[in-house]
Amino acid sequence: MTEKKTCLIIDDSEVIREIAARIVTDLGLRAVQAESAPEAIEVCSENKTDVALLDWDLPSMGALDFLRSAAELPEEKKPVIVLCATENDPQQFTLAKAAGAAHHILKPFDRAAVEAAFAEAGVVEKVANDRDISVAAKK
Repeated sequence: MTEKKTCLIIDDSEVIREIAARIVTDLGLRAVQAESAPEAIEVCSENKTDVALLDWDLPSMGALDFLRSAAELPEEKKPVIVLCATENDPQQFTLAKAAGAAHHILKPFDRAAVEAAFAEAGVVEKVANDRDISVAAKK
């Protein structure tokens, strides 16, 4: 049996982390949570993390700091990073992309938004039939 891919959810809001964890689990991934960027870097340093949902507005160490720190991780420890933001700010997305974010979604996000970003990032396969909401983690 293939081991599930892991998604690290980085958000200072416990409610957002729990909602995201439910979505990620439904997508066939294992959910791990961190409430701060330093905690998230520690998780990435110690474990293989395939994808990270990164909140833009983090206390103390912000998203750009996390992205810069993640860029210094060994290649096998670097997750695909999907930035989650509350504002549709092209400059913010350009900065995040330059620092290593692969994709972005807007809050409040739903399963479809997360699934689309993860499929675009190659983390999950989107099922062609729109009525069938199941997806399988890529092997």
